[in-house]
Amino acid sequence: MDADTIFAVASGAGHAAIAVMRLSGPDSRAMLAALCGRVPAPRRVSLRRLRDVDQAMVVWLPGPGSYTGEDSAEFYLHGGRSVLNGVADALVALGARPAEPGEFTRRAFLNGRMDLTEAEAVHDLIAAETEAQRRQALRQLDGALGTLYRGWAERLRLLLAQQEALIDFPDEDLPPEVEGQVQAELAALRQEMAAHLDDGRRGERLREGLVFAVTGAPNVGKSSLVNALAERDVAIVSATPGTTRDALETRVVLGGVPVTLVDTAGLRDTADEIEAEGVRRARARAEAADLVIRVVDAPEESGNDADWMLVANKRDLGGAVPVGAIGVSALTGEGLDALRGRLAQVARSLTESSGPPPLTQARHRVALQEAAARLAGATTADLPELRAEDLRLALRALGRITGSVGVEDILDTLFARFCIGK
Repeated sequence: MDADTIFAVASGAGHAAIAVMRLSGPDSRAMLAALCGRVPAPRRVSLRRLRDVDQAMVVWLPGPGSYTGEDSAEFYLHGGRSVLNGVADALVALGARPAEPGEFTRRAFLNGRMDLTEAEAVHDLIAAETEAQRRQALRQLDGALGTLYRGWAERLRLLLAQQEALIDFPDEDLPPEVEGQVQAELAALRQEMAAHLDDGRRGERLREGLVFAVTGAPNVGKSSLVNALAERDVAIVSATPGTTRDALETRVVLGGVPVTLVDTAGLRDTADEIEAEGVRRARARAEAADLVIRVVDAPEESGNDADWMLVANKRDLGGAVPVGAIGVSALTGEGLDALRGRLAQVARSLTESSGPPPLTQARHRVALQEAAARLAGATTADLPELRAEDLRLALRALGRITGSVGVEDILDTLFARFCIGK
């Protein structure tokens, strides 16, 4: 596949003043010369006429110093569909083929221009909805996560070398402190990995977005509150109890974090089969949510904890606010700014991290858990050969995260998520 020269439109679909087309592969230089007469100076934008198709800005990017690590070119074309089709037809006639989803970034990974964590960060950066997601993706794209894992891998390689020396030269006068150094470094690595894993899924939560479930009895104003927070009509509002029978979702941004608000059915005992199913689903969504917003319209309970927040709605009707609750009126807007502020604070507390970069992918977590388990096995191994084997398996688990070993089976799945042209 890498012997092919590929092309794709890298800009968005639809009419635009400018469209960007990318070209990468071993025949890029010859194709560029055939299209525009002569190849421009490397990495300088030049105005060229592309046969009888368009007059465009062209950049020649010789490998290995390109995005893919191959000879590449970019065309900044007029955005009309006829122009794009004309250039595509010309490239196909010259022997190029349309790129598959994520193929440019896949080639960048295979050619050593980035590791797998950085390739995943490219996808996350494209998909970022908020500033916080963008910052996290940029940090990962800059190599912060890969640097952390490669550092651990290098320490493991040194440990393995020391352990192999203890096995291969048992009768030699090796310094007696070597065994102690191996055990101390094992303990330190296990502690660092455990701290990294015990992060409350902050990076994954920020990448995927949080879920806040809005629950409460019928007619306390759950749907009205969701509509007010979303600033649009998401759910039907009615004085009839049991109007909401299924979970309705809407996406909002709170504290720079994407949050899915889930409006659920009113919690009560009911003989209505459909409403009862809605209540069951409401309880299930509440159990799986990152935060439960309990809406009440009377001082029937008080306080908050880490998993739920009490909101007293219908302040426009008067009445006492339960202790610890946030008083609001979805009808008049009273207290909504304070509620948004509290919800934003919770969203940030669940996703913000300091120190080393957080885990962002489920596959990272699985591989790290395996590496930590192997280190635990190495610590308690009865034989030095078994300890060495555990160290090798831990090293392989770390290597799967960055893509240095054993990732062939996941490449198709990973890069299929990318858009064509990236």
